[in-house]
Amino acid sequence: MSVKVVAFVSVKPGQEDAFVEAARLCVAASRAEAGVLHYDLWRETNGEQRYVFNELYVDDAAVAAHMASDHFKAFGLAARDLAAARPIIIKTLPIDVVD
Repeated sequence: MSVKVVAFVSVKPGQEDAFVEAARLCVAASRAEAGVLHYDLWRETNGEQRYVFNELYVDDAAVAAHMASDHFKAFGLAARDLAAARPIIIKTLPIDVVD
């Protein structure tokens, strides 16, 4: 069963460019993972203007493999110093989804 993960990251003022640079490396490597169906980075237009990772995996094993990957770990270390707070991560399962 596919798994959708949505992660919201608030970034410290003045650190946006560094965050996007680190995130783009992670996004590119994540898209190449076998179990990743899509992996996109967005930014809110209102409110906090958080960065939003929109991820879709073939199953829980693919999520686990992603989280264990070297590029994800490296991004986590980089983002730790750039983020204003801990990310909000929402994991969801499909109910009524169009393929």
